[in-house]
Amino acid sequence: MASRKRALASADSRGNTSQTPEKRASVDRPPDSDFSHWGIEETCQYLQGERLGEWQSVFREHKVYGVALRYLKEEDLEKMGIKPLGDKLRLLHSLGKLWHIEEGPQTNKVFNDPIHGHMELHPLLVKVIDTPQFQRLRNIKQLGATYFVFPGASHNRFEHSIGVGYLAGQLVKALNERQPELLISQRDILCVQLAGLCHDLGHGPFSHMFDAKFIPKARPKIAWKHEKASLDMFDYLVEKNNLKPLMEQHGLFLAEDLIFIKELIAGPLDKDEDLKWTYRGRSKDKSFLYEIVANKRNGIDMDKWDYFARDCHNLGIQNNSDYRRYLKFARVCEVDGQKLICTRDKEVGNLYDMFYTRNCLHKRAYQHRVGNIIETMITEAFLKADKHIQVQGSGGKMFTLSTAIDDMEAYTKLTDYVFEQILHSSNTELAEAQQILQNILLRRLYKYVGQTQPKKSLKVTQEMLHSWEADLAKSVPQTGALDVTFVPEDFVVSVIHMDYGMKKENPIDNMRFYCKTDPTKAVQIHKHQVSKFLPTHFSEQLIRVYYKKMDDEGLVAARKHFVQWCINKNFTKPQDGDVIAPELTPLKQSWHDRKGDTDGEELACKMALFQD
Repeated sequence: MASRKRALASADSRGNTSQTPEKRASVDRPPDSDFSHWGIEETCQYLQGERLGEWQSVFREHKVYGVALRYLKEEDLEKMGIKPLGDKLRLLHSLGKLWHIEEGPQTNKVFNDPIHGHMELHPLLVKVIDTPQFQRLRNIKQLGATYFVFPGASHNRFEHSIGVGYLAGQLVKALNERQPELLISQRDILCVQLAGLCHDLGHGPFSHMFDAKFIPKARPKIAWKHEKASLDMFDYLVEKNNLKPLMEQHGLFLAEDLIFIKELIAGPLDKDEDLKWTYRGRSKDKSFLYEIVANKRNGIDMDKWDYFARDCHNLGIQNNSDYRRYLKFARVCEVDGQKLICTRDKEVGNLYDMFYTRNCLHKRAYQHRVGNIIETMITEAFLKADKHIQVQGSGGKMFTLSTAIDDMEAYTKLTDYVFEQILHSSNTELAEAQQILQNILLRRLYKYVGQTQPKKSLKVTQEMLHSWEADLAKSVPQTGALDVTFVPEDFVVSVIHMDYGMKKENPIDNMRFYCKTDPTKAVQIHKHQVSKFLPTHFSEQLIRVYYKKMDDEGLVAARKHFVQWCINKNFTKPQDGDVIAPELTPLKQSWHDRKGDTDGEELACKMALFQD
């Protein structure tokens, strides 16, 4: 054994002393870890750091550096005069490190996830996870108040964010292996993973309830979304935890890559319409990277693939889409001068299934009528408690629930725990808010009155909703009216938008596909080429009405007012209209004409056909 150790430590045939590979001390890499930018000096510096300095003169002589390093093969090295097989293998192994993030049990941390199995994450990602700003996501429910309806919906933004970071890395690594000509660098991979990990840092208590319901009512004059807070929180996380030196140590360029990560999360930071390419983090030849975390082109990204799988798993809803197949078949093609992520033509059905799953999740869970009204009640409680909840931020300044979004130190302290904070407070000024939250726990909820739809999609404002609530109170039935008087405050009108993620558009129209015979050519596949069973419309608007009081007589009268209101507004007939107001529904002829809800042009065509 002693002789073996001496042999390993002895000088090699070239006179260089070395240690065993496992114990070799790490050597600092050149400052620019993106090898595609290297000149011959950086290349030689890298070879020296890898204990391959004896080949510097060969690389200088043949001018092999930068992008050319990615294409070197064994036969190329032989032509350069490097004959011994062992030397060729050592060179290829060391050069391969340039486009692979080194993975192994000694550096990466393994997370066991119920959706993706064992996930290996880079040490820099683990360092981000282990910060107070990211750990905060443990206490923010992924589906907000849906947990009050679905007992399994207890998962949080924390595990979803880790899942997106992992999937984003899986996709960019798959593209790197499949298409080396894309010249995806270690920096690119790390940035994409970090963006996936941090894309939801800005969510507030009860997730979308906070930015879609609470903030618009608490601060109607500002246009604020959680994506903006994600960018602010990311900057705060990096500064507060002094992560810049660590990022540089792992090869990131702070000037470019911090911008790139934020663009991956929220899109262009400077939306100058005069510029052909509005991103600053990466040039146009890396345009496909912007479609991995938050795809602005068609909505098919790793964020959705994770939450579809994760939410279906926890809600007990069948998931009809398979992200693993998407990872297998994704590749980059050039379309109109841009490099876009495309998939195989045979996968078009899988993508339609993905958006069908999205629609099912919205109808059955995300927009569940009980979950919807519970979020409305929590919002009302938060509004009443807003100015009485004080959160300390930077410099000792105090912020309220609605103003904490202006200071990330204060915002870090806001989680779903605000619910319990209000519920168990001894502050008498929170009595009204407490009562609302108590009613939620005791299931004394606002009563569902009914649901209808407008003939055409409407642009709904807060003023319009208040006007509708007043109209409901005044919509005394033409017949069968009960001796009940209402005021506008007795009603809540909620408008739900359901779509495939791109309003009225079909997102698959913005996707491109390649064929097995020519994987470099991208084509569009229209809906009629896929199946006649696919939807003809890709969005709808639902109008729901709730009654705030608990009395049964008032609820019966409210339902009759609702049917009369639908008649007055020329909305669609409620599904239970013939049950809750059988004396009213015959008054509107179109509700009993089977063709009454058919589009006028389509009806005219059908009538002409029958006349012929």
